[in-house]
Amino acid sequence: MDFNGGGGGANELHNNQFYPCEESKPLLGEMSEGNNNTKVGAGPGPGPGPGPCRRSLHPCGGSGMRYKLLHEGDIQVCVLKHPRTFLSKILTSKFLRRWEPHHLTLTDSCLTSATPTGYMETSLSYSCIEDLQLLSWDNAPKYCVQLSFPGGTVLLQAANSYLRDQWFHSLQWKKKIYKYRKVLNNPSRWDVVLKEIRALVDMALTSPLQDDSIHQAPLHIISTLLAEVGLTHTPHLSLCVGLQAIAPLLENNHPPPDLCEFFCKHCRERPRSMVVIEVFTPVVQRILKHNMDFGKCPRLRLFTQEYILALNELNGGMEVVKKFVHSMHGPTGQCPHPRVLPNLVAVCLAAIYSCYEEFINSRDNSPSLKEIRNGCQQQNDRKPPMPLRLLRPEPPTSPPPATLLPLSTAPSPHEILVELERNNNSANAKRKGGPAGGDSEPNLIDCLLVSPAVNMLSIQLPAQADRVLGCFALILKMLSDYDDWRPALASLLQPIPFPKEALAHSKFTKELKYVIQRFAEDPRQEVHSCLLSVRSGKDGWFQLYSPGGVACDDDGELFASMVHILMGSCYKTKKFLLSLAENKLGPCMLLALRGNQTMVEILCLMLEYNIIENKDTQLQIISTLQSTQVGFRMYEQLCDRQRELKELQRKGGPTRLTLPSKSTDADLARLLSSGSFGNLENLSLAFTNVTSACAEQLIKLPSLKQLNLWSTQFGDAGLRLLSEHLACLQVLNLCETPVTDAGLVALSSMKSLCSLNMNSTKLTADTYEDLKAKLPNLKDVDVRYTEAW
Repeated sequence: MDFNGGGGGANELHNNQFYPCEESKPLLGEMSEGNNNTKVGAGPGPGPGPGPCRRSLHPCGGSGMRYKLLHEGDIQVCVLKHPRTFLSKILTSKFLRRWEPHHLTLTDSCLTSATPTGYMETSLSYSCIEDLQLLSWDNAPKYCVQLSFPGGTVLLQAANSYLRDQWFHSLQWKKKIYKYRKVLNNPSRWDVVLKEIRALVDMALTSPLQDDSIHQAPLHIISTLLAEVGLTHTPHLSLCVGLQAIAPLLENNHPPPDLCEFFCKHCRERPRSMVVIEVFTPVVQRILKHNMDFGKCPRLRLFTQEYILALNELNGGMEVVKKFVHSMHGPTGQCPHPRVLPNLVAVCLAAIYSCYEEFINSRDNSPSLKEIRNGCQQQNDRKPPMPLRLLRPEPPTSPPPATLLPLSTAPSPHEILVELERNNNSANAKRKGGPAGGDSEPNLIDCLLVSPAVNMLSIQLPAQADRVLGCFALILKMLSDYDDWRPALASLLQPIPFPKEALAHSKFTKELKYVIQRFAEDPRQEVHSCLLSVRSGKDGWFQLYSPGGVACDDDGELFASMVHILMGSCYKTKKFLLSLAENKLGPCMLLALRGNQTMVEILCLMLEYNIIENKDTQLQIISTLQSTQVGFRMYEQLCDRQRELKELQRKGGPTRLTLPSKSTDADLARLLSSGSFGNLENLSLAFTNVTSACAEQLIKLPSLKQLNLWSTQFGDAGLRLLSEHLACLQVLNLCETPVTDAGLVALSSMKSLCSLNMNSTKLTADTYEDLKAKLPNLKDVDVRYTEAW
C-alpha cells in the first residue's frame, strides 16, 4: 500500500478516475462499465514504472462465478480526499493506513452504516457514485472495491476475492437499478423508454448475481411505469414491443401484482392483441405449472382467468381455449405437471363464483340451500336483493298423482331458476322409523311424489357474466375428458364447490351434467365413488341429480346410471340399499314404474335382502314391479329364488363337502344345484380354481360355519359379499389368496368368527389391529408372511 512513492499513482487516480456524474445519460451498455470501456489508472505505461495499485480489467473473469445479492455485511472502510497540493497529498496518504470496520447496508438509494461515525458518518447515495472498480494490491493480500465520488474515493476491503467480487457486483446492481428506476419513473419518449427497458432486461439476464429480486426488481420497475402511463395512453405497437422485451424475465418468474393487474386490463380491453398469444401464453403456462397457492397471489389467478376469456374472444373461440387446455395437459396420456389440473380448477371455480358474487353478498334475505331443498314456508315475507327480478307464476291447484309436476315455462338464456318448494306434510315430513320401518309409512302416491308445487325465483345475469359462466363450464367439461385427470377432478368437485344459484342455472347444469356423466361412466371406484357426498348429512352429486334434485332435468336418467355404477362396485351393498330406501325410495319407485331396469333390480334387491320391513311399503314395491313387463319378470325370478332357498333349507343334505382340485365356479354352481345342501356346515374349496364369482353360490348356504379357500383366486369382491350374508361363519381359511385390506376389513361385521387364517395375504398391521378390536370371538389367527407378522 505504498501511496507515498513518487510514481504518480495518486495523481493518476485523481486525473483519470473522476469525471462528472451523468444521471440522464442512456444506460445502454452500462454493464461493461468498469471493464473495457473505462480508462485505466495506475498501471503499466510509459511512466517510470508500475504503480503501487492495479485495477482489474475483468472483474468477473471467465469462470462464470455466481454470487448471492448482498443487502448488508461487515467490511473495512477507508476514505480518500482528492489532494490539491503536495502537502495535502502527503497528509492524505497517511489515511491509507487507517481502516474502519463498519456494518454497511445496501438500501434502494444509498450505502449506509449501522454506526454512522468516522468515514461513514453520512450515507453515500448511489447517485454520487461516479465509478465502481475492483482493486488488487501488490504488496499485501488485501482485496478492495473502489467507489469514486466527487472529491474523493471510498475503498472497501474484503477478506477474500470472492467476498470482494460479491460486494462489487451487489453495489453495481444497486447503483444501476437506482438509475433505471429514476429514469423510467420520468419517461419522455416511448422510443427512449423501449431502449431503456431492453437494456434493463439485458442487465438482469446477464448479471452474475443469483437472487429472486434480480428479476423481480426490473419487473416491478416496468409494472410501475405501465401503471403510471396507462393502457389508453400507450401506443399499441410500442406496448407490444415493450411487453415482448420483458418476456425473457417472465420465463422463470411470476409477474408481480401490479404487472398482473396491467395484464388483466390488457386482456379485457385488447383481447385480440398479438401480445395475448405471444407474450401472455408462456406466462400463464408457467403460472399453471408452478403456482402452489392462488390464495397467496390472487392476481395471478385473476390474470389467468382474464387470459382464458381473451382466448375465447378470438375467432376460434372455445376451439382456441381447447387447444390451450390440451397444450397444458401434453400429448401423452399422462400430464407431467401435477399442479396444472388443481390450478385450472381453481381458476374455473373462482370465475364461476364471480358471476354470482353480487347476489351471494346480498344473500341475507335470500333462501338458504336447505330451504330451497326442503321447502320454503315464508318466501312471501322475504325481500329479494336489488339485482334480482322476481317471477311468481301461479302454482298448480292440485298436483297430479304419481307423476312429476310440470315446471313453469322455460327461462330465458340469461335467467337462473331457483326452486322454492312448498312444505308438504305428507311427502316431506320426517316420519318415525323411515321407509325401512315404523308405524307411519308413506303411501304409494307419497313415494312417487318427488316434485311438489314450487314457486320460481328468477335471477337475471348480465350478458358478460353469462359468457364467463359458459366458458368455464366448458373448460370443466374438457378437463373431464382426460382419463388421468378424471380421478383428481372428481375429488376436487366432490364437495360441490359451486354456488347454489349456479346449480339452478340450466345452461351451467347442462355442461356440468356431462362432467358428472363422465364420472358415472368411469369404471374406477376412486372416480365414481366421488358422486356420493363427502360426509353424512351433506348432499352429493348423487342427491342433486336425483329426481326432484335441484340439478335434475332429465327425469332421472343420470341418477339411474349413477345408481347402476355404484351398485356394481359398492362393497357394502346392504348399506347402500338402506341409504336408498331411507332417502331415495320415491325416485327409485318412480323410475321403476317407468320401466328402468336398474331401478327394478334395486327394488328386487330391497325385497330379497329384507331392507323394507313395513308390509304396506313392501306391497307398494310389489305393485310397482308388477306394473311393467321387466319388473314382473324379475319379481317372478325373485320369488323362484326365495322358494329355492326355503326348499334348500327344508330338505337338509350333507354337513361336510370337499370339491376336487381344479374345480371351477361353474362346477360349484352345478354341484349345488344338483341336490340339497341346506345342512352343509363345512365346505372345502382348497386348491381349486374358484374366484370371487362363486360367492353368489356360497351365500345360498344358510348353515355354513367353516369355509376353506386355501390357494384359490377368491378375492376382495367375494369376501365382501360373504361378510354381508354369512353371519354365522365361524372358521375361514384365506391362506395364499389374493385378498387385500379392501376385502379383509369387511370381515369386521362377521362377529361369529373364531378362527381366521390370513397367511401369505396382503394384510397390513393396521387392518389386523382393527379386526382384533372388532371381532371379540376371534381366538385362532394366522398372519404369518404378512406385514402384520
